[in-house]
Formats: sequence, C-alpha cells, structure tokens
Amino acid sequence: MSQFTDPERLGISGKVVAQCLDEGRPALVGYLPVGYPSVADSISAVKAITEGTSGRGVDIVEVGIPYSDPLMDGLVIQNATTKARARGVRTRDAFRAVEAVAQAGATAMVMTYWNLVEAYGPDAFARDLANAGGAGTITPDLPPDDCPEWFEATDAHGLDRVFLIAPSSTAERIALTMQSCRGWVYASSVMGVTGTRDATSDAAPVIVERARSVDATLPVGIGLGVSNGDQAAEIGSFADLVIVGSALLKCLDSDGMDLQNDLARLRELTDDLTRGVDRARA
Repeated sequence: MSQFTDPERLGISGKVVAQCLDEGRPALVGYLPVGYPSVADSISAVKAITEGTSGRGVDIVEVGIPYSDPLMDGLVIQNATTKARARGVRTRDAFRAVEAVAQAGATAMVMTYWNLVEAYGPDAFARDLANAGGAGTITPDLPPDDCPEWFEATDAHGLDRVFLIAPSSTAERIALTMQSCRGWVYASSVMGVTGTRDATSDAAPVIVERARSVDATLPVGIGLGVSNGDQAAEIGSFADLVIVGSALLKCLDSDGMDLQNDLARLRELTDDLTRGVDRARA
C-alpha cells in the first residue's frame, strides 16, 4: 500500500485495491443488479463472478439496486432492472446479495441511486449494509456537497462512499469529489449512459490523469464500456480499478430459463477479465 499514504481514506474497498496493486495488477470490479432474473438467481450470479471457473473472480462486487428512473444506466441494465422491479425486488434484497458476496470471500459494495437510500433512511441503510458485511456504496447521482446526512451515516457505520467524476468535471469539482470519497473514486470515461462498447474511450486515460493530478492519495476506477479481457487490460494499464457491468449482465440473457448455462458463461467471461487485468501491468 506504499503508494497510498492514508489508510483512513482507503477504507475497506480502497485497501483491497491497494493490495491488488501491490500484486502488480489493478482491481477488477463486477456489477450485477439484485433481483434479475430473480432474487435467488441474482445471488447465484454474484457468487459466480466471485468464483470464475478456477475459484478466482472479481475483487469487488457492485450489487445494483433496481430503480424506477435509472438515468445513468444503459438499455441492458434498464431492461433487467425493470423486470426485477416488476417481479417485486426490494431494497432490502440487496443486503442478502451483499451477505452472499461477503460469505464467498469477496468485497461487496452497493450501487444505488440516492432516492432509494433516502426513502430507506440513510442511517438505517448504512446500518443494514454494514451488518450484511458490505464495504460501502457507490452513489452515481448524489453530489458530494449535498448530503451531510450520508457522511454522518457512513462515518457512524464505517462504510466507504464512492462518488463519480466525469470528463466534464472541473478541477475544482474533481478535488471536492475526491476529498469526499473514502475507498476510491469512480471516473466515468464517457458522457452518457452505461453499456458495452467496441472500443474504450479516448477520454479514459485523460480523466484518470486529471484525477491523479488533483489528488494522488486515492485509487481511481474506470467504468462504462469494458466488455472483454483485452479492454480490461487496456483500461487496467492506467486505472487502479477496472469496472465491468453490462457485459456481465448480458450473460444472463436467458432470463432464468437456462440459468446453469448463463452462470457458466458468467464464469468464463470473469476468467477472461481476470486474465486481462493480470496482463494489464505486464
């Protein structure tokens, strides 16, 4: 962890990232929403990406909570979360998935829109997430200067809080956002919604370098668009975390009708991604 000098800022998830970097590779982060194809199936899916086919999978799991107005999510995630909501998924189901990830030996975080936390109650949400073994949250739509109650709740329950920066963020905004984070900062490499892409964004290394020039004491993760091991290797050559979402979710396209095959595909893609981050710093 020698490159990061403040353990308090690293929190739980940042220490995981630092350990990966000490091993000569970036951390691999996988996103899947709870409740798709069903709550039970989604828990099987998050376990699959922690395992791969060899027992090694992603380092951090983002458990997504389906939301009625997912402004930042692409069509793959929107379609899945719409079905999950129609099938009755609830915020508390995310804590079951977090607990399953923790029991599998991986680090679990929750990706959620702020309205869901506010409706649940910030302190109650932080309490239940911590009790489930969660490391923290990623809140893509929450400005870090507009949530004092969330700082209080996460501090009280020892959780990481990850906010987003974007290519349009000013230096002042990047500084404020990174100072507000504990764990790491999520750098969006494109302006727009999530989803797989044929090529990674040219803006990705630029936003990472801008973030590090402002604050080099926090790991920087890149998301939006990574879909295979080659892209993971490319992103991992300059980012501290490689974040994958839609590509993993596409493996569940049978909608639960052929779950075992879907899980096998998930594990195979996870293997490809882990090989990618392994060669990222070679």
